[in-house]
Amino acid sequence: MPRFCRPSLPLVRLALPLLSVPAIAQPTPPAPAPSASAVQQVEVQAARPEDLEARRRSTASKIVVGRDEIERYGDSTLGELLKRLPGVTLDGRSGRGGNIRMRGMGGGYTQILLDGESVRGGLSLDQLDPDQVERIEIIRAPTAETGARAIAGTINVITREGYRKRLNDLKLGLGTEAGRWGGNVSWSRDDRIDEDLTYSTSVSVWNAQRHDAGSTETSATGEQWLEDSQSDGHRRGVWSNARLQWKLPGGDQLMLMPSAMVAGNDSLRRSQLQVLRDDNGDAPRYATSLTDSDFTHRMLRLNGQWRQNLASGGRIEWRGGVGLNTSQSLSQRQEFKADGQLRRTLDERSDSRERSQHLNAKFSQLLDGDHQLVAGLELEGAQRNEERQTLQDGVPQLRTLGTELSARSLRTAAYVQDEFNLNPNWALSGGLRWEGIATRGQDIGGADPENRSSVWTPLLHAVWKPDPKGRDQLRISVTRSYKAPQLGQLMALPNLSNRYPVPGDNTPTSPDRAGNPNLQPELATGLDVAIERYLPSGGLLSANLFHRRISGLMRTLTTLETVPWSAQPRWVARPANVGNAWTTGLELEARGSLRSWWPDAPAVDLRANASLFRSQVDGVPGPDNRLDQQPGATLNAGADWRIAGTPLTVGASVNWTPGYATRLDERQWVSQNRKQSVDAYLLWQIAPWARLRLSAANLAAEDALNRSTSFGETSLSRNETYLSLRSQLELKL
Repeated sequence: MPRFCRPSLPLVRLALPLLSVPAIAQPTPPAPAPSASAVQQVEVQAARPEDLEARRRSTASKIVVGRDEIERYGDSTLGELLKRLPGVTLDGRSGRGGNIRMRGMGGGYTQILLDGESVRGGLSLDQLDPDQVERIEIIRAPTAETGARAIAGTINVITREGYRKRLNDLKLGLGTEAGRWGGNVSWSRDDRIDEDLTYSTSVSVWNAQRHDAGSTETSATGEQWLEDSQSDGHRRGVWSNARLQWKLPGGDQLMLMPSAMVAGNDSLRRSQLQVLRDDNGDAPRYATSLTDSDFTHRMLRLNGQWRQNLASGGRIEWRGGVGLNTSQSLSQRQEFKADGQLRRTLDERSDSRERSQHLNAKFSQLLDGDHQLVAGLELEGAQRNEERQTLQDGVPQLRTLGTELSARSLRTAAYVQDEFNLNPNWALSGGLRWEGIATRGQDIGGADPENRSSVWTPLLHAVWKPDPKGRDQLRISVTRSYKAPQLGQLMALPNLSNRYPVPGDNTPTSPDRAGNPNLQPELATGLDVAIERYLPSGGLLSANLFHRRISGLMRTLTTLETVPWSAQPRWVARPANVGNAWTTGLELEARGSLRSWWPDAPAVDLRANASLFRSQVDGVPGPDNRLDQQPGATLNAGADWRIAGTPLTVGASVNWTPGYATRLDERQWVSQNRKQSVDAYLLWQIAPWARLRLSAANLAAEDALNRSTSFGETSLSRNETYLSLRSQLELKL
């Protein structure tokens, strides 16, 4: 066990009081049961009419995903849901989530918003239960109102909104993967206290076991070894959020939105090393290893909103909030010789604490000529403290440097946006946004490097309809956007190589890792052109072409440095601005009812989307000098069938990403094989107040293969993926 104290996570004690509230004990009476001869019909559409209408009316290209699509497959994580949406990919293997990417670009290129606010503190959308989400907005080009930190686009996740009708829903889920079991419980309630006060609240609890297995074969000049590993662990968490809404005199509204989350995972990894060749004596010197790790993330957030109506017919909206994110990571790695004797023990502990505050003011006014004017001011601050400690056989590795560093940032923004109809054929939205960012990191030498940058981002969106009453339209967007460094990238506290501890040297294939307090933002100029046709039956055909030109590209470089934590020079990997790049792509989408083309067909809704991506990094020789981990293409296809005369709906989807290679510089390449996922579900409407959802994910499970070459050393990793089965009972109490 690690020498550090493991944090407790009393989820059961935390969850039981939340699930035993009187609202469940006193449910609203269900609707009268139908007669035995009545058959409950399930209405499922490729997209709700209101979602398509919101997309059609938006001047900026926006995709709206409502509750029907969110809950269709009974996904346990939001990432598994997002992978089916146009242009969205995950960089993890099937069934294991990963960083969310739009147009193959992640790591800050995709702006992730939660209820319109930035996601901070390392919070992953994979930690958010889909039952907590009301809708998802995918905005392909930045706007003055939503922000310019969106080179690839914006994904805005809207949690359960305010009171619309009385609601008291309970969902019980059970699933299995690789012989391991997991379950989840979620409860949502919307109600009215009096005529002026309504509330919405929801709670989700999950706990699941997990198994992973894989192998890594590493070869270099005169060396070759193979490591097989098995890992068992489990993930657990509680998420709760609420919304209180008051109606004030004069039509004003006041809302408070608290939320809290505790999530974590632990694992025990066993590996066995086999040295196949060792001519140089540099191969690893252990036979087996045991790694025990634990990670816990806690989040508290309180947001408020005051909507004030003006006598002129306009409105001022004040939004503010505070947040706290903490995380703790503990691990202990023990290496053993072939005779079972302990060779080395490595203990690592990392604690981070990030506080954030924001205050926004937005003014909106409908002017003459159908002009919709919006102007706003934004202020956002964040402070991050990080402490890291590494012990080898009980001896601290960074004793002379200290173990704690901090960084802070202050972002200010002002914008103005005008949306209007130039004539019956043309709708325009023009905006201008200014953002300034001041960051202060902390160097391990005691200095506090400070960076200030600002960017003006003019933004223009236009929609042209050849026939104002028709269903065809053309979109054009010309934008400027940027990508700012994350606070963690500015912190220079090193993470030492596990294979080569100090005070000795290391190799470029096992470098230390550290941040860069002098990192600057990336800037991008973009063009989007889209053609859309909205079908009479509620379907859609769309083609979207985009291009981005990026300057100040950030990439991780590995160089030999003279460092204060070792008497000998060591190889260090840290982010840096390396030059320019461009990316372009084509996104196709189609959805609609089979009966639109074949009137006598079953009630089947079809949907498909495909994307092609190309990119190039200047200064890196080709081929494959693409943006990091951007695939060449991605494809999604799915269908839903409402079986006539029965209470059943079935559906399936296919997600496919081809394999690709990326050249990082003259001496480093990475590649991965294709990734595919086949999912299916069955929905049974048992009664008006109850339905059962059965789903299967990753039906065509195949191993994930990744290859990397760095400074003459090549590693081939193979990791298993698994079929996942889930059942969920949904009750309206």
